[in-house]
Amino acid sequence: MLVIAAPVRFEQLDPLLGEGKVSPATLVGVSEPRLSWRYETLAPHASSAAMPHLGRQSAYEIEVCRANSSVETVRVDSGEQILVSWPFAPLNSRERVSVRVRGYFGTEKTPWSPSSVVEAGLLVQQDWDAQWISPSAGAAVDHAAPVLGTTFLVEEGLVEARLRISALGIVVATINGLAVSGDHFAPGWTSYEHRLRYQSYDVAALLTPGENELAALLGNGWYRGRVASFDLHRGAPYGDYLGLLAQLEITYADGRRVDVSTDTSWRAGESNILANDFYDGQFTDLRTSTFLPVAELDGNVRELPPHAALLVAPTAPPVRKTQCLPVRTLTPLSEGRTLIDFGQNLVGWVRLCVTGKRGDRVVVRHAEVLEDGELSLRPLRSAQATDTYILSGAAQEVLEPRLVFHGFRYIEVSGAMLNPADIAAVVISSDLTRTGWFETSDPAVNDLHNNVVWGMRGNFLDVPTDCPQRDERLGWTGDIQVFAPTASALFDVSGFLSSWLTTLGDDQLSDGTVPAVIPRVFRTETPYAGWGDAAVIVPWTLFERYGDLGILRRQYGSMQGWVEKVGAIAGEDLLWTQGEQLGDWLDPLAPPDAPAAAQADPGVVATAYFARSTQLLAWAAEALGYRDDALLYEERAAGIRAAFEQKYVTEDGIVFSDCQTVYAMALRWDLIADVPRRELAGRRLAALVARHQYTVATGFLGTPLILDALSDSGNIAAAYKMVVCRENPSWLYSVDMGATTVWERWDAMLPDGSVNPGVMTSFNHYAFGAIADWMHRKIAGLTPLAPGYRHVRIAPIPGGGITSSSFEHVSPYGGIGVRWTLRDGLFKLNVQLPVGVTAEVRLPNGDQHDVGQGEYEFLATDLTTAKATAATLTA
Repeated sequence: MLVIAAPVRFEQLDPLLGEGKVSPATLVGVSEPRLSWRYETLAPHASSAAMPHLGRQSAYEIEVCRANSSVETVRVDSGEQILVSWPFAPLNSRERVSVRVRGYFGTEKTPWSPSSVVEAGLLVQQDWDAQWISPSAGAAVDHAAPVLGTTFLVEEGLVEARLRISALGIVVATINGLAVSGDHFAPGWTSYEHRLRYQSYDVAALLTPGENELAALLGNGWYRGRVASFDLHRGAPYGDYLGLLAQLEITYADGRRVDVSTDTSWRAGESNILANDFYDGQFTDLRTSTFLPVAELDGNVRELPPHAALLVAPTAPPVRKTQCLPVRTLTPLSEGRTLIDFGQNLVGWVRLCVTGKRGDRVVVRHAEVLEDGELSLRPLRSAQATDTYILSGAAQEVLEPRLVFHGFRYIEVSGAMLNPADIAAVVISSDLTRTGWFETSDPAVNDLHNNVVWGMRGNFLDVPTDCPQRDERLGWTGDIQVFAPTASALFDVSGFLSSWLTTLGDDQLSDGTVPAVIPRVFRTETPYAGWGDAAVIVPWTLFERYGDLGILRRQYGSMQGWVEKVGAIAGEDLLWTQGEQLGDWLDPLAPPDAPAAAQADPGVVATAYFARSTQLLAWAAEALGYRDDALLYEERAAGIRAAFEQKYVTEDGIVFSDCQTVYAMALRWDLIADVPRRELAGRRLAALVARHQYTVATGFLGTPLILDALSDSGNIAAAYKMVVCRENPSWLYSVDMGATTVWERWDAMLPDGSVNPGVMTSFNHYAFGAIADWMHRKIAGLTPLAPGYRHVRIAPIPGGGITSSSFEHVSPYGGIGVRWTLRDGLFKLNVQLPVGVTAEVRLPNGDQHDVGQGEYEFLATDLTTAKATAATLTA
């Protein structure tokens, strides 16, 4: 057969274990991990018409091999291949099995896939022998970062070793002086009162027969740093002390397992990191070592009370270094300072190689932009964003922080003579797999899309944050709900956002209110339209883009809780007009010091979101088979839409407050049932856009909808004019001003090069980058029509002077490629589809084709009907 099955993937995870003496394995924290696999064809250029048996899998067979060499196989007659249920007996804690799959296509079957190994973590709390410990001396927040350690013996015959480790704070662990992994800021940021992650590492290669040392450096991180007390009225942060939980499990050839666990026999001491805070930076005295030998740790530890949080294995990739960037320019300044430009706004830190006298001080300050040739620090607000080092006097010293990160393009270094070769910017992010690549014939549009990618990289750091540089860096729900479709097209965020949604459910109030920031850092919470709706919109996006029905099932109570909360506020008239709202945040016409003072009426915006989330909840209930709920919420959504139209839409199609955002919501979310009135609203939107000369007049909530509202109402030309507009405010204005990430404000930098006077002026804020999803669906033309891209529409709409486009997306079923060119009136479209995916292809001249797996080329010469076709396309 010309089809082979790729290795099985477990849940949304990739293999993490295996850096030591064993084959790579995926660590899971559940006893019945779901399975996914893709098919690859040995004849990639063949179409499903030429090879009809490739159309869709008819059955699959899964084989599991357990440690005792017993083999089980299960055959299931099904076309499903994404996140299918575990068909065997549940895994036990620490159990390791290999799994392979083969598929049936009619009467033919594929060869067995290569084996994949899955290993269960510690599935019940009773698996933990370790105790939570902390330095007896206390180690206050403004003291040196503590190091805890122990020594232990390793015998001959070691075959396996796993380190299970967690922390109250963040932890860097070493064995015999070597880092146990390349992860950063573990165990990450969750709702620490409810759920605390632990990591498992294969450390067999780090152990040697005889005496060994295990040590752990603890940092404040999110747990005890300023980020945890962002709200000054919150009181104490998560905790006043740092803690460590570690369990090293060593297995020998004779089957014995020996554990080395945290207890009161461990020792404690101070590291050379005298201060550390995500906002303010790190202070390091290199005259002493970070990790002293355990014998030199002169303090005791105390046992902490058992922590209330549930210990869970990660369901998302860790934060890691993803690349290093060299210096673009180095400029000497006065007073011995050096200004360095890396040419890219990024998230991470700087690595310096320096020489100097013992006791010399090197200071590194960070900023995103310059003003008058100096770092612009005002956008950082109270964040110091400064790393300080006291040199030891060694011949060459490497300066690099361990416990902090910064958002920056520029740094200023004082106290050291530097050459460009001695400097690098270390870029970090959650280690997400790239799944989307987009390019057009327009370099500025390409730069904009690249800025979206970089903004996402910097803000997807364990949680989806608003910004990475100032005294905030929080998981604002409104930002991610508008950006989730774009994020899911560019990277595999299935596990990342699933993990964050678990935290959202943990922190959601009992009355259904969703905090504006997840993990929650505010004491008092207000239900905000567009922010709380993340509880509904993000799970639906994951279902739509990854085919993950399980996420809907798990989050359904959270989704329902939010919709019911809003329903209680709206009351019988189904209009959400009460309470404070953030509204169409950062509307460009709002005053710099009043970002919520948008043109769009808050009641219109809130009621529109109420309708949208209720409709999505109805669809989720239908997908889950909750028929009664589906009927209930479908009827309620229809009622909200009717109430919206009656209250806010005139006979002439004018939507109350008459601005771009309210029309975008009304049109995009089908809030106007009357067809003539809807057409008039579409014309009014186009007129408003033209009146603004195709500049942007929408904020956080309207921007992701405006281009679709124009496109779907027959105004694709106006949408393209907005995309390629270069006047302020517009997407390309920031590109022309030198932006390398997406800005928080449309005019974060004013035309004269000065920084906007508003207190919220981040130069790395992905929300307005939600335009990339429209680029993928309308310019490139790829839209998912069935969950997980199992069925797609490919319907590029040329415009804006763009003469070519390419978009490659790795869907759960495999790679989908869409490439088109327009030359001298000839439109050429090339399409590539993986096994299991079908597509309806629509050409700009109205021609339509239904295709399956394979590679295709389509030509169109008569594009005169393109405008009429474009008006009928919806996504």
